[in-house]
Formats: sequence, structure tokens, C-alpha cells
Amino acid sequence: MACLLEAPLRISVLSEVTATSRHYVDRLFDPDPQKVLQGVIDMKNAVIGNNKQKANLIVLGAVPRLLYLLQQSSSSPELRTECAVVLGSLAMGTENNIKSLVDCHIIPALLQGLLCPDLIFIEACLRCLRTVFISPVTPVQLLYTDPTVIPHLMSLLSRSQRTQEYITQIFSHCCKTPEHQTVLFSHGAIQNIAPLLIYHSYKVRMQALKCFSVLAYENTQVSMTLVNVLVEGELLSQVFVRMMQRDQPIEMQLTAAKCLTYMCRAGAIRTDDSCVVLKVRLSADLFTLIIVGASLSNVAPSSPTQALPCLVRMCSKEHLLEERVEGAETLAYLMEPDVELQRIASTTDHLVAMLADYFKYPSSVSAINDIKRLDHDLKHAHELRQAAFKLYASLGSNDEDIRKKITETENMMDRIVSGLSESSIKVRLAAVRCLHSLSRSVQQLRTSFHDHAVWKPLMKLLQNAPDEVLVMASSTLCNLLLEFSPSKEPILESGVIELLCGLTQSDSPALRVNGIWALMNMAFQADQKVKVEIVRSLGTEQLFRLLSDPDSNVLMKTLGLLRNLLSTRTHIDQIMSSHGKQIMQAVTLILEAEHSIEVKEQTLCILANIADGNAAKELIMTNDDMLQKIKHYMGHSNVKLQLAATFCISNLIWNEEDVQAVVNSDCAHKGSQERQDKLREMGFVDVLHKLTQASDPNLCDRAKTAMQQYLA
Repeated sequence: MACLLEAPLRISVLSEVTATSRHYVDRLFDPDPQKVLQGVIDMKNAVIGNNKQKANLIVLGAVPRLLYLLQQSSSSPELRTECAVVLGSLAMGTENNIKSLVDCHIIPALLQGLLCPDLIFIEACLRCLRTVFISPVTPVQLLYTDPTVIPHLMSLLSRSQRTQEYITQIFSHCCKTPEHQTVLFSHGAIQNIAPLLIYHSYKVRMQALKCFSVLAYENTQVSMTLVNVLVEGELLSQVFVRMMQRDQPIEMQLTAAKCLTYMCRAGAIRTDDSCVVLKVRLSADLFTLIIVGASLSNVAPSSPTQALPCLVRMCSKEHLLEERVEGAETLAYLMEPDVELQRIASTTDHLVAMLADYFKYPSSVSAINDIKRLDHDLKHAHELRQAAFKLYASLGSNDEDIRKKITETENMMDRIVSGLSESSIKVRLAAVRCLHSLSRSVQQLRTSFHDHAVWKPLMKLLQNAPDEVLVMASSTLCNLLLEFSPSKEPILESGVIELLCGLTQSDSPALRVNGIWALMNMAFQADQKVKVEIVRSLGTEQLFRLLSDPDSNVLMKTLGLLRNLLSTRTHIDQIMSSHGKQIMQAVTLILEAEHSIEVKEQTLCILANIADGNAAKELIMTNDDMLQKIKHYMGHSNVKLQLAATFCISNLIWNEEDVQAVVNSDCAHKGSQERQDKLREMGFVDVLHKLTQASDPNLCDRAKTAMQQYLA
């Protein structure tokens, strides 16, 4: 049965089918094998560089017949090889061609062909497979369906230079997941491919290098193995270093730097290793000279470079736009968790200044002088802005001085604000990542963020965006809602509470965390009106649902919200008068369940806040079971829990209550005396006395302070 394209395209193509195209297909069915062979050869010559002819032949059913001939053992080796060559040529057409070939099950047929002993036929099958698999529309999982395929491909690596080139290229394009990495690793990819890094053919070396790049990406097992691999007595990491030398092709320099970057991020190479960064401490000027490649008397021209300077160099104007994108994104990934690497990369202003140039494409010169250049610039403009935002985000994630440099760069805040509303989701995500990185700065929150009212586009972004953008945008909003941020008040007035409460109901744990985190920041030292609105909008059912959330981060932030809501005595009493029973039940369940020390500490702190209320403390004093739990945690082996529990008791026995909440001070003293007496009867005084001898100075002081209340 003929393999057909989608209907709209098929109609268009069929209208242009020529008698010649039909003649090529008809010749495939000739009973004379020699005529069939000649027909295939003629078809091969006809389709070279002719996409219309390729589409015609596919529509007319050439693919199933070619596959049939390829798989027949009665076909001559030459015919089978020519069939594979024609199929490979058809695959070099449009993406629709690839889809049609895949639908006709070309991949299993070609993989079966690899079992043939004929090397020329094997190479033709591999070349066609390579062409099919490098297409983005081909499901790479098809390579892994049969468990015998990968080991067989490994065994074919040594057959010829072509098998080495094609197989490594297939591996580098089909290794997309940790599972794929594991399959290749377990079948000896490292030991089979490592020798190819010093092969005489550049194509083979390059494809082998790309294999190691995809194998090492976010894979600790592979990276830890790579760091100990020797290639003719030389460590693999040093082979990568040599490949980064300036006399090597840019593609090789970049890919080698990526390999070292991924190994470093996986923990196989230290961030201060000599293959990542210069070990000697350099001045800013000297570091700049090395990055730009200036000749130095004490640096030989052929001396090896390091991953970080190599990647910084790739960001310069001298390189192609796509190289600058790849260099910036890889550098951002390398530096992301390491403040020292961030500082080294930004030792001079050159990197920050170079990145500013990423926003200047397409230029007006492109439009005037060169249409092709304009088209190229337009194609890469989004990628350039995305890469620049990513690298700025990485650079400014820790150091205050670097953040200041970034915000003082030409029109930087305006560019970020503009990036938040770009049509490209990737650019919007990168822009909000950059904003999030800068929002960690108290100074920037008070100056640049306020001056440019960044909260407005951020709020707009939160209204309608994919989850990955929402996560980063809501995380940024958490910082803008901190108590010292000037943006907090206008954000509150914009009706953000309802939006945040909606996030707490998301299926995404990250969005639930950010929603409750932002509410927690909002509730800190807030007016009673704001707290009441949070409780009303969130609803008690949702609040207590969050307290039983399976995600520990959600639980911790919910406890933090509750702790901030239960601050200031009048606020404590009001909230506990309305929701005290449910809150005490939730506290009981958390203290009784298997939770982390941090969760239980936060819960005990909430109890301590409740104990600070004038009326609310009675909810604890009338609950003997809760008092016993507090007593238990006062004797716990963990000092944090002991401190929190002791603080709770200290508040319960305190004899200076808010006189406005009680009729007179005599009643206040009587209330505290009754509580002290009850707690004495329950053995709390003995526990406190014992804690005054504690080795931890904070716990000792807290216990002594509480004991003094009995003497007052």
C-alpha cells in the first residue's frame, strides 16, 4: 500500500505529478532485476536537489517498493545499497517527506539491514538512518524499541570511518532523556567512543565530542566516569581542554566547553579546577586580556584555555550569532550555582557590555544593505535576547555588585520590562528569570524596580501564562511583596490576593508554594484588614487543606503564613476566636505525625504566638493533651524544638498581660497566677529548672527567663 502525505499537500502534489515520475515508480516493478537496478539508479539521479520530484515519488508509492527491495535477500547487494541511497535522498527533502518515510516503517527496515555483512550496504543504511534521525519530526524512541539495536551499533563502530561518523551522529541526536543516557552508557558508549576523540577525521572527532556532550548533561554517573577515562594515556578532561584551543574550529571549542561545563555541574570537576577557570588569581585587566586573546609574554599562544574564558570569548561580536547564543547559554549554566565563577566572569565590565549588544538585532543597517542578513538577524533576534537574559540572570543571582552593574547597563530595566511582554514564550521566561535574579537585591527592589514599576507587567504576565512562566513570575512576586519593598503597597491595591489564593489550588507544587509564600510575605507585619482579607479569600477549608499538603515546602510556607497571621495580640485573639478550634486541631495533627524538625519547630512557634494572645492562650491552657505535647518537646533531643516549646511556656506564664484586654491588672495577675499554678502541677517548673543547666546558651537563657516569672 502506498505511503501518502497529508490530504491537503497530497492534492497539491498530485496535480503536478508527471509521466516521468510515474515511469520511475513503474520501473521498480520490472521483472528484470537489472532493469530494476537501473531504474533505482536513474531515480537517485532524478531526485538529487529536487524536492518536488521527491514528493511526487513518495505520493506515487515509491517508498514501500524501495523498502521491499531493500529487505529482500534475493536482491543483489548493489540494488539494496542503491535503494538505501535513494531513501536517504528522499529523507533530505521536507519534514513531510520524513514523516511519510517514518510512517512507512523505514527505521525498522534500515535497522534490520544493519545485520547484513556487506559494509557498503551497512554504510548506506546508516547514512539514511542518520538523515532520518537528525530531523526534529522523527521520534527518537524508535532507536530504543528493540534492545538489540544499541549493542549492535556499538559493534559496528569499528567497521569504518563512515560507520563511526554516522553512528556517533545518530547517538548524539537520539540521546534526549536520562533513560537514553543510561542505555548508551550501559552498552559501553564511553569506552567505544572515547578513542574517536583523537581520530584523524575531523567529522568523526566532532560527532564523538557531541556524543559526550549529550551523555554528560545532568548525569552524575556518566560525568564521574568520564573524569577518570584515559585516551592514550591522557585524561579525557585534558583532551577536551586541547579541543578548546583557539586554533581549533569554533564548533569544537564550544562543544568541548559544554562537555566540561556539564561535568562540572554534575560534580565530577571542581569549579576551581584548572580546566574550568584559571587557578592563579588575576587582576581584572589581565583576565580581560586573556579572554579577548591578547598576546601576553607569559602566556604562550598554544597554551590551553579553560571552559569559562572560552565561553566568555564566544559571546563577543567576532562570532556568528548562533555561536554567541550557544556560548552565552552554556556560560549561564556553568555559573548558575557558583558565586565565585560569577564574580570571575564579571571581573571586568566587558561581559556585561557584550551582552548589551545582544539586544541590538536586527539592526537598521541589516534592513538597508542586506535582505539575507536581515532575515538571519530576525531569525536569531529572539534567541539572542533569550540568551542574554539567561546569562544576566545567572551573573546576578548572588552578588550585589554584579546586580548593580547589570541594572546600570544601557536601558537594561526597560529591556527586561519589554521582554516580559514579548511574543516568544522563551524570551518572556528568560526575562522573568532575569527579573527574579535581580529581585533578590534589597537595593534594586527599592530603586530600579520601583522607578520602572516592574510590578505592573509582572502582574499582567501572571494573568495568563504557561506554568513554567507562572512559576518564575510568582517567585519574583514573592520578593516584591517583602516588607521593605516599595512595590508591596501598589501590588496589594491591585487585587493580588485573589490571584495568589488561586495559585494555592494549582496542581503544580511549585505554584502552590509560591502562592502561599507570597501570601506569607504579604501577611508579615500587615494591618488587620489585610490579614482578614487573606483569611477570607483563602478560606479556612483551603488553609487547612494546605496544612495537610503532601509537599513539605507547601506545608512549611503555610505554617509560615499562619505564624505571620497570628502576630500582634489583637490579631491573634480575633483569628483564634473565629478559627481557633480548627487551628488547634491542625497543630495537634502535625505534632503527632511524622514530620521534619523544621516543620515541627514552625508549628511550635505558632503555638508560642497563640500563647501570646490575651484570650487565645486559654485554648492551650484548657487543652491538657496539648500541654503534654509541649512538655514532651521541651525534653526533646533537638535544641530547636526545645527552644520553641520553652518559648511557648514562657508566653503562657508571662504575668504582664495587655491591660486593655482585661478589666483590671488584678485580674491579669490572677490569670497568670492560675496558669503558673497549673503548669507547676503538671511538672513544667521541674523541666524548666533542668533546662537552666542546658549546654546550649540560648536554651539556658530562655529557661531562666521563664523561671523568673515564678519569682516575680
